[in-house]
Amino acid sequence: MKPIFAVPAITLLVHRAWTHNSLTTPGIVVAALTAIAHAAHPWDTPFVLLAVFFLAGTRVTKINHEAKEKLTIASKGTPGGEGPRNHVQVVANSLVASILIVMHAFQLYNREGSDKCYSWQGDLLPIGFIANYAAVAADTFSSELGILSKSKPRLITSPTLRVVPKGTNGGVTLMGLGAGLFGSLILVTAAMITLPLCEPPEGMAPPTDSDETGPWWTTGRRGIFMWGLTLIGFLGSVVDSILGGLLQRTVKDVKTGKIVEGEGGARVLVTDERHNERVRAALKAAALGGEGSDAVEELDSTGKQDVRRRGAKKDIKPKARQASFGDGPSRAVENGMDLLDNNQVNIVMAGLMSLFAIVVASFYWDVPLVSAFSI
Repeated sequence: MKPIFAVPAITLLVHRAWTHNSLTTPGIVVAALTAIAHAAHPWDTPFVLLAVFFLAGTRVTKINHEAKEKLTIASKGTPGGEGPRNHVQVVANSLVASILIVMHAFQLYNREGSDKCYSWQGDLLPIGFIANYAAVAADTFSSELGILSKSKPRLITSPTLRVVPKGTNGGVTLMGLGAGLFGSLILVTAAMITLPLCEPPEGMAPPTDSDETGPWWTTGRRGIFMWGLTLIGFLGSVVDSILGGLLQRTVKDVKTGKIVEGEGGARVLVTDERHNERVRAALKAAALGGEGSDAVEELDSTGKQDVRRRGAKKDIKPKARQASFGDGPSRAVENGMDLLDNNQVNIVMAGLMSLFAIVVASFYWDVPLVSAFSI
């Protein structure tokens, strides 16, 4: 991408992320570095994919945000709903694409001649990074819009497709699946519009769909390319649901029945941390009293620390020993194993779908797979 366009475009994206509170400060820094890596590619397509994903993803996140806050709760006890994304989430969505984009940029810069257009049966790496963004867009649209569905989600990994609370990892709805397909289509359309597709030289008749010779892009070939990648992106949201339902633990708040969301996609503790703090305070108070100290650390009914002076050891009756602090955990596991967090699921899914798309293109185009990774 030409610097005259890249510099102001990156500046505008960073400014928007800052003013709209779409990313945390570390998230903005990592996103800016990611944008630079995308803009270093000779084509405009990688940067356009990043920009469209960012703009579309943040837009669907804000749709009915007030309603989403009431459907889940955050791990810190605050209302749910996706807040500003952090640097880990930025990496989870763009790392695989960034690696493929940098590799393909090296391939193009090392290629002899000035003609670097994209031919039919051409390079495989662009297939991979387009599939990456189609898949993460499908996943974002599916999760952010599917949770607003009036129908109850069903667990995709359950043999009986049992009904689960909204926000459950692996829970799917028809509305969510449709939104995922739409998100994938948006990113693939952006790719098709901006890819420098090879055209016949001047004086040569335009290729027709019946013409199977040459590297030119006929209408039929464009359709195969576009809908094939759209379908792969859509499948990415399904794969993400399967991985999340199996490998990512979903935690439910016992009192409200709502799903607890980890901050920034991190793991959620089964036992409420506030409960743990009360237990630790109780043990500390007991230890201080057992040693004959006249300073006992107690907790009042709001959970705040209260240090009181006691005159005699026998007078020590810390509130932390009361039964109200030992009512047991306030959370329970809804489904899934605690092997991956949400960000790890995203990056595994993106990698799998990118590789799958490259392998499919290699087979369909009869292009050696090893050529994709030769720099």
